[in-house]
Amino acid sequence: MKKLLAASIAASAMASLMIAMPVSAALAPGAVAPDFTAQASLAGKDFSFSLKDALKKGPVVVYFYPSAYTGGCDIEAHTFATDKSKFDEAGATIIGVSADSIDRLNSFSSDPKYCAGKFPVASDAGGKIAASYELKTEAAQPGLTDVRGAAINHAFIERTTFVIGRDGKIIATLSSEADHLHPQDHVKKSLAIVQKLEAGKAP
Repeated sequence: MKKLLAASIAASAMASLMIAMPVSAALAPGAVAPDFTAQASLAGKDFSFSLKDALKKGPVVVYFYPSAYTGGCDIEAHTFATDKSKFDEAGATIIGVSADSIDRLNSFSSDPKYCAGKFPVASDAGGKIAASYELKTEAAQPGLTDVRGAAINHAFIERTTFVIGRDGKIIATLSSEADHLHPQDHVKKSLAIVQKLEAGKAP
């Protein structure tokens, strides 16, 4: 009973935090996407992800999310993993970015319930990448835990997705706060955009 109560309190705190997160003016379509290289994980193995290198292959969907192993982020990761083959068909690369440590991401990236080893997630522990995209972060509340009961002691980056064209310019900016999007909407909308790009149509 105590564990259930603690989980309920933690979930409530997380919901309050997400609602309270400030809305920022994320980089808009047409802006040049800041290049970045970050430690990332794919299927539990860490490597160095380079946006510049990824763009050589086609458009890149960079999605920022608050934290691994939390409600909306878990849904979003699972949905991206489920639709990964469709992004592949459109020639698009997916990269998730959060302030989680690489250790947490090694677990999250390989978890069959979430990333399932299908796409990488990068660690932006210091929030520098998020700041370059003009996204704000919110400090974690003391005592906050994830769905596994593990402590969350990193900052939360607002949920925002950027679709970046091969020319390095932002094609679309999708924000949960500004556009009132559910986590799975980020996947649906970004997929529709890269599919139109592949078809040679304007997004």
